[in-house]
Amino acid sequence: MRIGELAARAGTTTRTLRYYESRGLLPTRRGSNGYRTYDEDDLKLLRQIRTLQDFGFELEETRPFVECLRAGHPEGDLCPASLAVYRRKLGELDALIGELQAVRAQVCEQLVKAEAARDELAAGAEVPGGPEPVCELGGRTR
Repeated sequence: MRIGELAARAGTTTRTLRYYESRGLLPTRRGSNGYRTYDEDDLKLLRQIRTLQDFGFELEETRPFVECLRAGHPEGDLCPASLAVYRRKLGELDALIGELQAVRAQVCEQLVKAEAARDELAAGAEVPGGPEPVCELGGRTR
């Protein structure tokens, strides 16, 4: 198949395919007419790259999976190098999850403090002569 058909079937652009070729992820073959030619194996490579990128993998992280497919394996994640990338990515994700959990705890703590301060201010407003809460965005809170 030619580059336009491959791009359409893979759900990408011809420009992306040329970029992948320049990075050595997609083989460059030309027919006797000088046009680039591709086959179903190339479509499988592109689908593997696309799936991994949808998972958040960088383009270069897809290389071991592509090389595994090129080596003739039925799936790109059957080779040791691909498994190592999965393990590394899981470590990165675990670290990010930890960071997000820490940020969530801080936001939760700040919310509790803010609600307590709001309640304290509101209680003071009920006392004659006490302050009435005012929203910083303009207007009263009640």
